[in-house]
Amino acid sequence: MDAQMTLPEQSPASARRARTVAAPAKAASRRQVALVSRACAYLDERAGERVTLNELGEHLGVSPWHLQRLFRKVLGVSPRDYADARRSGQFRRQLRQGDSIAGATYEAGYGSSSRVYEVAGQQLGMTPATYARGGKGARIVYAVVDSPLGRLLVAATQAGVCFVSLGERDGPLVAALEAEFPQADSLERDDARVGQALDALVAYLSGETPHVDLPLDIQATAFQRRVWQELIAIPYGETRSYSEIARRLGVPAGQRAVGRACATNPVPIIIPCHRALREDGALGGYRWGVKRKRALLEHETARLDAAE
Repeated sequence: MDAQMTLPEQSPASARRARTVAAPAKAASRRQVALVSRACAYLDERAGERVTLNELGEHLGVSPWHLQRLFRKVLGVSPRDYADARRSGQFRRQLRQGDSIAGATYEAGYGSSSRVYEVAGQQLGMTPATYARGGKGARIVYAVVDSPLGRLLVAATQAGVCFVSLGERDGPLVAALEAEFPQADSLERDDARVGQALDALVAYLSGETPHVDLPLDIQATAFQRRVWQELIAIPYGETRSYSEIARRLGVPAGQRAVGRACATNPVPIIIPCHRALREDGALGGYRWGVKRKRALLEHETARLDAAE
């Protein structure tokens, strides 16, 4: 396992490194395009199966971080996005050929009909929240563990992760969860039921995987969803300014609204709001502390440098 992240003090060098607002990308080389083509061919061959990023990287002899970055550079999407699009196309073809929904579901490799509707209904990797404002109607479980950035709390409903927080002590983390969901039907600790989500987040923070693939169950306005989708689209190891995100959304004067959407993100790391910076490259705010934001950015950059 790689060395864990530390929370650095501010310094001119670290500040410059964290200010990595993306410059225009260079064109992909023939070698890079060929590698992505091989990856696509492998995914096409196994279109009815679930191929992990680690498995794909091992097949091609490259690190998952490098592969993820190359895919976005060449195709503009991640390997997972490409595979999902292939499955979706196969699913539609099976239906047009007269297969039942159940038959088309399994033929396309979704595994269950619920997965079809999850993919069909999500732009963000999320479906609409299963609970009302304040958590009314939700039965929430949570757990807290050590992580490279301090204590990590993850909470979830039966449908998916609904809250992620970082801090030094368990008490304030649990208090923040209770404040977020004051009307929840129940809120109790259950390490076993949240274990998979915890493992995925700790693996990401420890440098074992370049992304977190978890179902989400969160409240969001239409604008928040659009902002969070833009955040998810920022490649690992890169950043965007609040104003750049606003321009991409068609609201060039909306950088403050983008900042508010980042500040109200209930699932940081999964939705990587740490990749949003001020126009001048300064870090800006972060709900769980600017030191953690800087550590996340520097860690991602270091992982990419090591992979290349």
